[in-house]
Amino acid sequence: MATIKVVLRKKANKDGTYPLAIRITKDRKTSFIHLGYHLKEDEWIEAEQRVKSSHPNSKRLNNLILAKKAEASDKSIEAETQKGEVSTRAIKQKIKPQGGSLFFSQAELYLKNLQATGNYNCYIAEKSRVKIFQKFICGKDITKEKPTGIKDVKEAGLSDIAFSDITVGLLNRFGIELKAKRKSSDRTIANYLMVIRSVFSQAIKDGVTEEKYYPFGKGKASIEFPESTKVGISSEDVARLEAVILDNPIHDHARNLWLVSYYFAGMRISDVLRLRWSDFKEMRLHYTMGKNQKSGSLKAPEKALAILNKYIDSKKRKDDLIFHDLKVVSDLNDDFEVKRKIAQTVNRYNKMFHSLIIPAAGIEGKVTMHISRHTFATLAGDKIPVQMLQKLYRHSDIKTTIGYQANFVYKDADDALEAVIGL
Repeated sequence: MATIKVVLRKKANKDGTYPLAIRITKDRKTSFIHLGYHLKEDEWIEAEQRVKSSHPNSKRLNNLILAKKAEASDKSIEAETQKGEVSTRAIKQKIKPQGGSLFFSQAELYLKNLQATGNYNCYIAEKSRVKIFQKFICGKDITKEKPTGIKDVKEAGLSDIAFSDITVGLLNRFGIELKAKRKSSDRTIANYLMVIRSVFSQAIKDGVTEEKYYPFGKGKASIEFPESTKVGISSEDVARLEAVILDNPIHDHARNLWLVSYYFAGMRISDVLRLRWSDFKEMRLHYTMGKNQKSGSLKAPEKALAILNKYIDSKKRKDDLIFHDLKVVSDLNDDFEVKRKIAQTVNRYNKMFHSLIIPAAGIEGKVTMHISRHTFATLAGDKIPVQMLQKLYRHSDIKTTIGYQANFVYKDADDALEAVIGL
């Protein structure tokens, strides 16, 4: 059983006062939780764990000490009851969770963890969703992306909420408001619920809140992702894109990136931008996919080598990168900064495709950098065994490949329809 005691820490502040803290002791190990108050040694009665009556705020401080000590004892007993053998650090986390015990305090910690792990795309998307949810909780206008002239939601006077107050009914009302005011799709609403669920899961894992308050699951709020349409362009459109003359070097570069992605079985554009000359050995590409760290090797098609040869001068650079887009990043080991630059680059090239490249090539419909991946899948159809497609796509699970490729295989459905209509 842990022992809870209120003490003055031994290390003095510059003004000669000492921090007042809760000390948790178990198995001869201690942890401290500072209460945010400081006293002089002669203002404290250690044996009685209270402030001397001569202190001007003695009554208020002693009431605070009693309340905090009782709360700490309750949380300590709760932690040891739930988990049996627990450390002083675990008890401290239960009493005073890192980041705070309310939802948006934990959401801020969740976002910081995403940032720390270099997950830029997820961080940016989730940060926006957290802000919109916080504005909804506070009755603010959720149609505006952020308060005018204010960098942080907290600076706008937006408050926090207890996990226990986030109910199924509240989540349903949030979904309705997203659809009504922001015209959000079902997929977008599901993404908002996903980030709320992720913050809950983190808080439960860290002992900040209890599982009984979890508003998701059977008989509660459900998250359903509608099937999305994945469409690539035709082989004729690929030929048009290959043949179109683009006088602007930047437009030509964007087209080259798209084609390299397509030629290497729909390689993710983020991996294309990271390609190095050292990845090629004996006319083969050896690389590890950034998304899931799956490694593999592909023969370099002649069309791909012809494009890469246009960038032969980049071999002189120390960073060994084939393409110049990431050369502005000072530290290529900084995942967050690299992914931030990749996202900006892809967004810029997508705009070029929409407004300039696709019209010049005479292609109708939408084309983005990622659609190079869908295009390879479309043209592969059911011509390539799914096991081989799994290798090409670098999927960890063949079920992922089957589900993904199902978006691009139409022959069975077409034959079934023709069997009826053709009668």
